[in-house]
Amino acid sequence: MKSTTRGTLAAVLTGVAAAVGAATATPAAAVGTVPVPVPLEGAEQALNIELPKLGGEIPVPMPGKPDGPRYVEGRLIPEHVIPQLPVNGGLPGAVLRAPLPHILGDDFDHVGLEAPASDLRTLAPGLSLDAPLTPPNADNAGLPDLKLPQAGVLAPVLQTVPAANLGLGPGL
Repeated sequence: MKSTTRGTLAAVLTGVAAAVGAATATPAAAVGTVPVPVPLEGAEQALNIELPKLGGEIPVPMPGKPDGPRYVEGRLIPEHVIPQLPVNGGLPGAVLRAPLPHILGDDFDHVGLEAPASDLRTLAPGLSLDAPLTPPNADNAGLPDLKLPQAGVLAPVLQTVPAANLGLGPGL
C-alpha cells in the first residue's frame, strides 16, 4: 500500500471517529440549558451596598419521536390513532446568594439557595379508537359483525425530580 493511500485512509478513519464521537456527545449537549445572569453590579456601585447575586437557567425543550399507531389483530383501526408526543426538557433553575450582616455569628456571611434545572419528561395526550365493526367473519359469509364502538383518551404524563439546596456560609 502506498504512503498516500495510507495517509488518505488514516484521514478518513480519523474523520469517521470524530463524527462518531460528536454523535455520542450531542445528546448530552442537547439537554442543555441557557444561563440567565441578572447583572446587579451597576446597582451595587450606584447604591454603594452589597446586593444579592442572582442567576438562573432556562432549559431548552426537545420534542421526541412519537410512538406511531400499532396494528392489533381483531381491530379495524390501529391502536393509537393520535399518538402521544414526547417532549423532554427541564424545570428552570435558580441561584441566589444574599449577604447576611453577621446575624448568626462571624462564620455566616451569606445565605444561598441553589435550585438546579432538573429534567422533565412529558407525553402529550393521545387518542385510541375502534370501529363499530369486527373484522370479516367466516361464519357470517365474510361480513363483519356489529359491536360497540370504543374510544379512549390516553392521559398525559409528567415526570420530574426537582431539588433545591439552602445553606449558610462564609463569604459571598
